[in-house]
Amino acid sequence: MGNPLVATARGLKGNPRACVYTEPLWGLSMNLCLPYASVYMLALGVRDVQIGFITTIGMLSQVVFGLLGGILTDKLGRRKTTAMFDILAWCVPSLIWFAASFGDPTWAFWAFLGASVVNGSLQVTQNSWDCLMVEDADREQITGIYSLVIVAGQMSAIFAPIAAVLVAQYSLVPAVRVLYLNAFIVMAIKVVWLYLWSHETVTGVERMAKTQGQSVFRLLLGYGAVVRLALRSPGTVFSLVIAILVAAVGMINNTFWQVIVSLRLHVPDPLLPIFAMGRSILAMVFLFTIVPRMVKSTKATDLRRSLLLGFMIYAAGQSLLALIAPPSGGADVTTYVLLCVSLLCDGFGVGILAMLAESLVALHVDQQERSRVMAIQRTTIMLVVAPFGWIGGLLSSVSRNLPFMLTAAILVVGVIVTLAYYRRDRLDTALVEAHA
Repeated sequence: MGNPLVATARGLKGNPRACVYTEPLWGLSMNLCLPYASVYMLALGVRDVQIGFITTIGMLSQVVFGLLGGILTDKLGRRKTTAMFDILAWCVPSLIWFAASFGDPTWAFWAFLGASVVNGSLQVTQNSWDCLMVEDADREQITGIYSLVIVAGQMSAIFAPIAAVLVAQYSLVPAVRVLYLNAFIVMAIKVVWLYLWSHETVTGVERMAKTQGQSVFRLLLGYGAVVRLALRSPGTVFSLVIAILVAAVGMINNTFWQVIVSLRLHVPDPLLPIFAMGRSILAMVFLFTIVPRMVKSTKATDLRRSLLLGFMIYAAGQSLLALIAPPSGGADVTTYVLLCVSLLCDGFGVGILAMLAESLVALHVDQQERSRVMAIQRTTIMLVVAPFGWIGGLLSSVSRNLPFMLTAAILVVGVIVTLAYYRRDRLDTALVEAHA
């Protein structure tokens, strides 16, 4: 019997195949640049406070585009919106980031600020791309599809040494300049390839016809009804809560993991990318082996068990990281062993929870209002999760391990929410059967 995830990859057709098969190009383009974004700005003379301001403006831009995303996706169609806003969100900023290095610090600041505003339109294409990928897909394929998407995203860590070699060989600014130019070219290829390989979804055609002749302002007013629709669906609310919890843990972990490992556990800086790459490889291995056997279907029993295991194992890994005693000198054998165990738990947790968080949204969202409901969900996630970076920073300033005690606590909340939701789901099912 073959591997279930490999079988899913081979069996994909139409839009799911086009979206999944082109996704690895992301790892060969933008993900090579993003780890160097902040230090690239500093090297060009942009000050720390200006970087913070640029980040804030970028987040506000994402919130605005996030609200517009559902409307634009309905009016323009999933396929056309994805192509247009992939170019706007990634290709155009890549050229601006490339050009920022040809001028003084003042020019660099305004270039990065403008690119950040334009890059906020990524929320539009994220919405339309999700709709394009899953609307015509078989419901039973959805968890497998998102597993493959997560694998494609984790593959970027394998390509990270390419960027490291360039930076070591040519110094930071020239190397990152080349990486941004490469990102423009590869993303342009991805946009064209996906557009030619895909087609508009059935729901997309219906929504384009229904919104024809309606103004953006009028469609914005319709968000009130969409919010009420979402709130009436326990599954939609549950998927939103899960997505928020997973996103909050991801933000804290991605921001402060290197801090605790470097400054508390005294792991040498050159080894940090190796550990990050190892976690990504572990996540891919789990997604190809254990996870498909756990999530055999989209039945509540499979999803409940998988969520609980994901939250508990991820929480164990985060707790272990917080409890590792700092060595008196450099990191010793015990430090590395415990850190590897923590990464093993993290690899499983990151892989399965990232996949399930996306899958639950796709499974529970209203088919006809998918684009606008998902736009509201993404905007809500951004607004709720944004303060966790600041909270994590405050905790880290007190003790390097406190942010990971917080993530462990958030993951325990995930366990409680999952148990409560599926207990209610079983009770509702029993009541329906009793009245039948």
